[in-house]
Amino acid sequence: MGQKIHPTGFRLAVSRNWASRWYANNNNFAAMLQEDIGVREYLKKKLKNASVGRVIIERPAKNARITIFSSRPGVVIGKKGEDIELLKTELQRRMGVPVHVNIEEIRKPETDAQLIADSITQQLERRIMFRRAMKRAMQNAMRLGAQGIKIMSAGRLNGIEIARTEWYREGRVPLHTLRADIDYATSEAKTTYGVIGVKVWVYKGDTLGRNDAPVVEEVTEDKRPRRNARPGDRRPRRDGEGGAPGARRGAPRRGAGKPEDGKTGE
Repeated sequence: MGQKIHPTGFRLAVSRNWASRWYANNNNFAAMLQEDIGVREYLKKKLKNASVGRVIIERPAKNARITIFSSRPGVVIGKKGEDIELLKTELQRRMGVPVHVNIEEIRKPETDAQLIADSITQQLERRIMFRRAMKRAMQNAMRLGAQGIKIMSAGRLNGIEIARTEWYREGRVPLHTLRADIDYATSEAKTTYGVIGVKVWVYKGDTLGRNDAPVVEEVTEDKRPRRNARPGDRRPRRDGEGGAPGARRGAPRRGAGKPEDGKTGE
């Protein structure tokens, strides 16, 4: 099932954390969730040229804190901070509470799954060959430290009449391993022939409690003896050495009582 399930949802509370971090009762949960979806769609459209990887929304005590991860923070902030102030005003109008906006820089955009998927879809919309775009993205990711990457494209590739799916992989992408740090993202390219979907998996190594993962307490190994264990289960042989498999306990070993060649007992 590791090949089918969403890699991020599969690792929640193990090596990944939620993108929306707040609590609401049953009456307000649906409205707040819909509000988060609308905010993310607005930011994706507004900051299309800012290379936004992900958006984290927190709601502490009738406030809202939005963290935007971008590889081009200068585009988000704007000249003398003008763009960020306009963005904050619009978000406050949409959410109805005071909003604090934080900008985090993505140090290696070549290994961020969302930025890789967006880059490939932008190239497909500019009529660049999909194989060239996929292989170039894989080479850049492996060169900058990724241990494995897998990219899948589906749709009317190169404008053919019958849609198909093609994927390429380089390195290791262990989707069944929970401690594996798998970055997963999707994107869509709207071409004249139709929509082409792109999925990206990036394996960055094993992790547990690293990055934005919640703190996990270590489980100490239980060293107590087994309930049905008897003290004589592991008792050594009488002569101090193990016998042949299936031999009776206490039986002489094969050839133990025979005299050596050339010698006779007196």
